[in-house]
Amino acid sequence: MLPKRKIILASASPRRQYLLKEIGLEFTVDPPHIDESFPADMPVEKIPGYLAEKKAKALLPKITDEVVIASDTVVILENKILNKPADRSDAISMLSFLSGKTHTVITAVCFLSKAKMDCFEDRTEVTFKKLSTEEIEFYIDHYKPYDKAGAYGAQDWIGMVAVEKIAGSYFTVMGLPIHKVYEHLRLF
Repeated sequence: MLPKRKIILASASPRRQYLLKEIGLEFTVDPPHIDESFPADMPVEKIPGYLAEKKAKALLPKITDEVVIASDTVVILENKILNKPADRSDAISMLSFLSGKTHTVITAVCFLSKAKMDCFEDRTEVTFKKLSTEEIEFYIDHYKPYDKAGAYGAQDWIGMVAVEKIAGSYFTVMGLPIHKVYEHLRLF
């Protein structure tokens, strides 16, 4: 079972909150307001870890005996990062780019207390079927995926109709590799 310690989730993501609640964790939510930029020459696969650590460290001045859990998810295709879409046009472009291809989702997690830090990541490969323009526009107009890396949520309509294959954890694609969070938190 998980240790009884005060937890702060450094994320406003309803999906991350849901997953933590589902494993029986009690926590408060305090999303840090940070600049999510990263060095231009940073390898794409290092970006989620860099941002998760940056988010966790932003809350360091606020904590005493709590543990901060921070996370960041990126979608990578052809060595390009697909972050949260800026607008409808950007979302259409991203989903068109993902259509019919396999991409990588990396979610990094960082635990931080006054005494120590533990950061890790998980990777999942996701294969999309070829999507029509109508399917892409329907999804964007009805599900508004503007708060999701790669402009999609695997738990949404598009995940149900477009994801042909997942190699790795479904929860990593949702934004939190909860199986690893549980194990790391038990040891933290």
